[in-house]
Amino acid sequence: MVLRIAIIGRPNVGKSTLFNRLVGRKTAIVHDKPGVTRDRREAPAKLYDLPLSVIDTAGYEFAKAESLENKMWLQTRRALEEADVCLFLIDARSGLHPFDEHLAGLVRASGKPVILLANKCEGKAQEDSIHEAYKLGLGTPVIFSAEHGIGLADLYELLCQEAKKLPAEEKNEESSDDEAKDDEAKRPIQLAVIGRPNVGKSTLVNALLNDERMLTGPEAGVTRDAITSSWTYGGRKINLVDTAGLRRRSRVADDLEKMSAASTRHAAFMAQVVILVLDANAVLDKQDLTIAREVLDEGRALVIAVNKWDIADRREALQKLNDKLQTSLAQAEGVPTVTISALKRENLDKLMRAVFKVYDRWNMRIPTAPLNQWFADMIDKYPPPLGKNKRRIKLRYITQAKTRPPAFYIFSSNPEGLPDSYLHYLTKQLRESFDMRGIPIRITVRKTGNPYAEK
Repeated sequence: MVLRIAIIGRPNVGKSTLFNRLVGRKTAIVHDKPGVTRDRREAPAKLYDLPLSVIDTAGYEFAKAESLENKMWLQTRRALEEADVCLFLIDARSGLHPFDEHLAGLVRASGKPVILLANKCEGKAQEDSIHEAYKLGLGTPVIFSAEHGIGLADLYELLCQEAKKLPAEEKNEESSDDEAKDDEAKRPIQLAVIGRPNVGKSTLVNALLNDERMLTGPEAGVTRDAITSSWTYGGRKINLVDTAGLRRRSRVADDLEKMSAASTRHAAFMAQVVILVLDANAVLDKQDLTIAREVLDEGRALVIAVNKWDIADRREALQKLNDKLQTSLAQAEGVPTVTISALKRENLDKLMRAVFKVYDRWNMRIPTAPLNQWFADMIDKYPPPLGKNKRRIKLRYITQAKTRPPAFYIFSSNPEGLPDSYLHYLTKQLRESFDMRGIPIRITVRKTGNPYAEK
């Protein structure tokens, strides 16, 4: 069994820095501003040879029952309940705070094993705070620095003791090469949900997961980090990523929002399928089109989800959407569009069917024989025009170079002379002939080798 650890503490004590240290990459946003982390984030990690599952949480603060801060605490408490061990961080530079003492009482009441880390101990100036930490009743504090890696060996020894208490994992010895290949084919689909602020991305993720996994609220910009949730739908494994809203870059001045936007773009560009969520009352404005083009230019498969359909002027919204798709997203003709209501959980099955369909198209490989037969038919129907030297361009054959997205090489005696309009023609015919609508297609023209060049 993998040891699950929850990182708990008040705001700005270094929880996300420790999370990044254990995970081995800068996954969580780290900023001097308190309260940057809002949703709980979980990721696999490894400390030396010890496998872990680490949960980053929001900092604890006193808050009203219906406030965003209280929702953040409920997420933190759930992480504590699901964890095997709690890492309780205090800031040794600033000393103990009333929040530390109150939160320590809540952690003790949970009955979970606790490891107390006196973080930010880069020098001797923090000795008073370390001694003061005994007041929390959480045992001996570990002198620690998440930023500089001080105290990791001590933490490793303590976590190994807790790992020994876990039940042994049953191993299935009856595995074959065929099963390994089958597992390879069933790797999780990387699915990211993106869009402008306050269009309902987190509400959609919660509806799909059937769980209040992400923080939601009427305020724009509640989500700051890109948060991944493992999920199974229709027997297929999915890594579902909720992201922060993207505004026009010219309107983003705050450093924290810039970091959130960078996290969102990274999540979208690393995904395999991207759901672009639109507000039905403001479909495909300039920012939506910019996001869609960036996704397609990166070679990702795209599905458009028109949210808040239950309160929309449906006829006007559909007409506006269809017009803009035809005129502004020609590079992926036939992008699937699904109208949904995330709040009322309407049409979510239809949305996921569209995701699976476009994912399968994105992975499509066309056999060489039918591909070249199609290619010959297209050339007979519409021969390529004359090149710059007024000579007819000869197109020899076509081959599919790769999938995800589908990419093709055309071999020609005069590749530089082939106009873009002819490539657009071939791309459009590919979509129609092999049902490849809604995904980016790459076609590159290469020069045919001369068989007598070395003789």
